[in-house]
Amino acid sequence: MSSPRAIIQIAIAGAQIFGKAFMAAGRQAAQNAKHRPEAGMGGDVSGIRTATSGSLTDRLTREHRMTLDEARLILNVKKEDAPEKIIQHYEHLFKQNAPPAAPPKPPTAGKKPPVTAYSHYLQSKIVRARERIEAEATGEVQAPAQPHPTEKTPPPPPEQRDTSS
Repeated sequence: MSSPRAIIQIAIAGAQIFGKAFMAAGRQAAQNAKHRPEAGMGGDVSGIRTATSGSLTDRLTREHRMTLDEARLILNVKKEDAPEKIIQHYEHLFKQNAPPAAPPKPPTAGKKPPVTAYSHYLQSKIVRARERIEAEATGEVQAPAQPHPTEKTPPPPPEQRDTSS
């Protein structure tokens, strides 16, 4: 067997192997796109889709896009904890995830100061968790926008009668 012919056969075999692998990966991606787990960590992590009744808790869950259990987990509080403890946990977590007030002064020599990490995303989740717990405690739900009672709604258009007979 000649050298150029062997190289071409190896290249063709390699291309066939890669082609089959890409086809299998494409089929698997299509199957993964069709599959939607019901109980797994899908798009309904916070239980928004299952909050379908008209109860106060379900309305609060839909409005705040967070369940009460999730809010308690974020703030690391229990159901029976006092509101003062919830606020204390909230303030601590909020400060921990806040950006530093002013940049620290550079040291003259030696070790570098530790870098403080902060997260606007976590901070916003902490605020939403506190709001969700407070809304459940006070039982408030934002009512849908209603027209002001003094505003008049325009009258319906007059009916057109067919006079051609």
